[in-house]
Amino acid sequence: MEAVRPVKSRDGVLVVYDEKRWGLLKKKRSKAIAVMKALESAGLEPLVIGSVARGDVREGSDIDVAILAPVPVFVIELSLEQAGFRIITKEIVQATPRHTPKAYLYLDDETSIHVPLLPLTKLEQEFYRFGGALDLDGLEKGLRVCGVNKQLLFIEPVRQGHIEYSVVGREKVVAEKLGVSEDIVKERVAVLTRRSERGRTGVFLKITLPPEANVEEALMRAAKRNPLLRKKIEGRLL
Repeated sequence: MEAVRPVKSRDGVLVVYDEKRWGLLKKKRSKAIAVMKALESAGLEPLVIGSVARGDVREGSDIDVAILAPVPVFVIELSLEQAGFRIITKEIVQATPRHTPKAYLYLDDETSIHVPLLPLTKLEQEFYRFGGALDLDGLEKGLRVCGVNKQLLFIEPVRQGHIEYSVVGREKVVAEKLGVSEDIVKERVAVLTRRSERGRTGVFLKITLPPEANVEEALMRAAKRNPLLRKKIEGRLL
C-alpha cells in the first residue's frame, strides 16, 4: 500500500458533503456509539478518533475507538461480549522502542478498539487530539471536532461539510486551535512527511493474536525475548 502523500500547500478549501456522505457518516457513527456504550457500561471512557470524530469520512474510513488509560484487556472484552460484539483478532503494536505498546482489538475489517498497555506520555495523549477525538456524549449530540488527517490537512467542520487547509507552515496556529503542544504537530508533520518520501516503514513490534489469547500474557512473553520492550515496561512500571 502506498503511503498517503501530505498536502503541503492548500488554503481554506470548502468541501461540501452530498447526501451520500452525510449518510455514510451517520452509519459509521451509529456503529461507534454502540461500541462506546458497551465500553462505558464497564466504567471506561472511550473516545472515537480520526475521521468519524471530525466528520470527513469516506467509504474506506475506519471506526477507531480509543481508551487513553491502561485497563485490563479482559474488562474491555467482557463489556463487548455482553453487548453482543465479537472480537475476530487482536494485535500488540509498538511503533518504535520509545513508544508505548498498545493493544488493538478488531471487531471487523473497519472497527477496532485501541488501549495502551502502559501509561501514555503527554505527547502520545496529544496524538489523539491532533487527529480529532470525541466522547460518547459529543457523538450522540452530533458534534464534529477539528483535527488533522493523514494528508496533513487541518479539517474544520462547517454546516455544509468542512474547510481544509495544509498544516505545513501553520504548525503554531494548528496547535492553538487543537489545544495541543506545537511539539506533537511538528512530530506528526515530520513522521508523515518522512513516510511519504520513503514509503511505509515497518513498526518495531507487531504481534497478531487469536481472539481467545490473553494480551497481557503475550506482552510479557514478548518482553522476555525483547530487551528493549522489557526495558520499556520496567521503566514505565517503576
